Amino acid sequence: MTEQLDETPALPLWLILPVVASMLVALYLMFVWVSTERTMGIVQRIFYFHVPAAMVSFLAAFVGGVASLLYLKTRDERYDDLSLAANESILVFETVNIVMGSLWARPVWGIWWTWDARLTSAFLLLLIYGAYVIVRQSLEPERRATICAVICIFGMADVPLVYLSNRLFRTQHPAPVIGGGENSGLAPDMLFTFFFAHFAMALLWWCVIRVRRRVARLERAVDGLTRRTFELVD
Repeated sequence: MTEQLDETPALPLWLILPVVASMLVALYLMFVWVSTERTMGIVQRIFYFHVPAAMVSFLAAFVGGVASLLYLKTRDERYDDLSLAANESILVFETVNIVMGSLWARPVWGIWWTWDARLTSAFLLLLIYGAYVIVRQSLEPERRATICAVICIFGMADVPLVYLSNRLFRTQHPAPVIGGGENSGLAPDMLFTFFFAHFAMALLWWCVIRVRRRVARLERAVDGLTRRTFELVD
């Protein structure tokens, strides 16, 4: 039986409008409203892209990993679509995180990159999900679900290491800005901008997930039609 395709928009108006509005407000807060950090100057504003992109990639790793495990348990292809969308999105947002971090590091540290625990573990996360995409495209559907679920477990295990690395090891990164001890913290306007940037980035990520899930569903439908066509020809 042919799968009934969902004809509703992947990005409905009720989602597009808040995403566009939140991104515009976030950009205004980052570049106009928030105060400039006294030590680093204007380059510190990269912080409002760098950290939210990292946190969204962490969220995506857990969403993709849990969805992959649920697919193994239920064989519900909706979980497989969600896993694929979330795990592929990590490549986008983790790349933004690393590139923004390097642009910030050059004027502040005097170097583009250093192999400390935080940067190395973040780069490892990118490699893990690069491997996920390659493996998924190279294996037949019957095997790729199990193997990709194992890769997801490694990815989820790396996320706490990335997050805790500057607490557990001596790194080029400074102590955590939030929750890093007595002298940590942000000015109120910086804190508001910081959390609003997370909100806007998370909404943007959800749009990416919805579109990629729809594409995955269409790809599966095309594959099914192709197989049935070959069966009829044979």
